[in-house]
Amino acid sequence: MKYSFALVLAAAALPLAPAHAQQAPAATPAAADAPWPEAWFEIFKLAPGKQEEFIRRIGQADEVAAAGGFPPIQLFFHENGADFDVILFKPVTGIKPTPEQEAAMTKKRKELGLPSGPAYFVNIRELVADHTDSKTYGPLSAATWLAKLDKWRAENPPRKAAGK
Repeated sequence: MKYSFALVLAAAALPLAPAHAQQAPAATPAAADAPWPEAWFEIFKLAPGKQEEFIRRIGQADEVAAAGGFPPIQLFFHENGADFDVILFKPVTGIKPTPEQEAAMTKKRKELGLPSGPAYFVNIRELVADHTDSKTYGPLSAATWLAKLDKWRAENPPRKAAGK
């Protein structure tokens, strides 16, 4: 995949992310039982001359999220290497907005005049030349990942070969 380097680059940049975004549970039995933390990486190559407008729209999306009490999207900007302009890092909290949060975000979106649904898709695509995304597990420490693997192996022993 042509963006695999970009994902490695984004993962390497995670130590620069705010501390709350890089906390990984210790490798304990509880960590092995905990759900996998999840995150999305979205990788954008933007249409020529549309970089600033795209980033301003992300800023507006952050305003909408803030109205519901959610954190901003974390951005990583291209400096050198792979063919992309910006990577968006979005931790997945698994928390659904309450009806009150949804109402606050809808109010803010309307106040800012932002489209939603299919109109959002059409609107944002005017700024994007190419896009890919990947859902990931993490951030995780190696110890936590290995604890989950060891737990899975203990619960799923290999099948014995026939005749042995």
